[in-house]
Amino acid sequence: MAIGATTSVKDAGKAVLDKSKIWKVIGASSAGTLIEWYDFYIFGSLATIISAQFFPKGHETVALLSTLATFATGFIVRPFGALVFGRVGDVVGRKYAFMVTLLIMGLATTAIGLLPGYETIGILAPILLLVLRLLQGLALGGEYGGAATYVAEHSPDGKRGFYTSFIQTTATLGLFVSLGVILLTRLTMGEEAFKDWGWRIPFLLSVVLVLVSYLIRRKMQESPVFVQMKAEGKSSKSPLRDSFLHPENRRLVILALLGATAGQGVVWYTGQFYALYYLQTVLKVDFVVANQIIAVALLFATPFFVVFGGLSDRIGRKNIMMAGCLIAALTYYPIYQAMEFYSGWNPADPMATAVNPNVMMLTVLVFIQVIYVTMVYGPIAAFLVELFPTQIRYTSMSLPYHIGNGVFGGLVPFIGTAIVASTGNHFAGLIYPISIALMTFAIGMIFIKEDRNVRWH
Repeated sequence: MAIGATTSVKDAGKAVLDKSKIWKVIGASSAGTLIEWYDFYIFGSLATIISAQFFPKGHETVALLSTLATFATGFIVRPFGALVFGRVGDVVGRKYAFMVTLLIMGLATTAIGLLPGYETIGILAPILLLVLRLLQGLALGGEYGGAATYVAEHSPDGKRGFYTSFIQTTATLGLFVSLGVILLTRLTMGEEAFKDWGWRIPFLLSVVLVLVSYLIRRKMQESPVFVQMKAEGKSSKSPLRDSFLHPENRRLVILALLGATAGQGVVWYTGQFYALYYLQTVLKVDFVVANQIIAVALLFATPFFVVFGGLSDRIGRKNIMMAGCLIAALTYYPIYQAMEFYSGWNPADPMATAVNPNVMMLTVLVFIQVIYVTMVYGPIAAFLVELFPTQIRYTSMSLPYHIGNGVFGGLVPFIGTAIVASTGNHFAGLIYPISIALMTFAIGMIFIKEDRNVRWH
């Protein structure tokens, strides 16, 4: 039997409550979304190595910043992917949109693994790398909104935060899998071979993962809520116009961005990506050790996405997300001071490799940051899908999500690293995420009026 709900309008409402099918829907949706996140994040996880492959040698800091800027373009273009595929998802269907995004992501990621370096094709190497990174961003811009909407539209009232939280785990699990594959490849091959050509293997592996996910997703059927809406003739002919030109909906889009996803985005990328770059580039912790610290912290913190997603069904999404933003903003500075203390980094010789880092304490400090991530990210999918009506849900929720995460959040590693490089103050990079998190907390607390008994409208 195909995964998903039946296409009968009469049975659509019952299908939403069919728990036996919900887990199949979650499994199929999550598998594809996890692979897309894996594809998207192996670039960032390998930034320090990619910088040496695709940019001129002799200017390591400039090369790293150029790589991080290329990495950031994938985030910046995500809102455009949200607009393009959001419209497709609201007009044609949720399933069709995220089938297309999966294939685009897989092809772009595999192509990066085959791309010649700077020494072979010169300036064409970073240009082609940028093009492929933009394709990755476009694909991810369309993927997340479709997967979150698809799962939410199969979920019963009162359980939407719990069920959609499994989709929320895929971003962190995708990062975890990318780190795992990178570490396994690096430890198997040795440092020199990995830096020379072995770094390509995690990218090339994508073609296998995408093929498996595509075959799984082919069995999925359309969301029952979407089917019912189409059958009743209530679908939007112009989701972009209805989402952003209608005053009330435009207000909700802006509120979702500034009062929720902007802060959620910076907390996510500070706690996971900036922490990794900080360990590697500022504290000079060994590449393998730094990746192991992040991977272990992610592994132990990931279940809390489901914990906070389920808790949001009982006490509200807003309370948990705003608490996560505020606590993160207030504690980042002392956490990063503690990371410096336990790293073994010597301020008198800042370019020297850290000696005898306290791996356990560093892992605990990153784990705490990832707990903040689970607080702001676990409930966000349910919050966004409940904010907008069915006929424009995919488009409306995707844009603020991808601006918040792709622009505000995705720029955290680049802005933080650039500030540290220009000022020499390695704590100055925290100014940006702390400011955005506090802004989101203030706007969210004042302007978000959450109805805990919200129903589809």
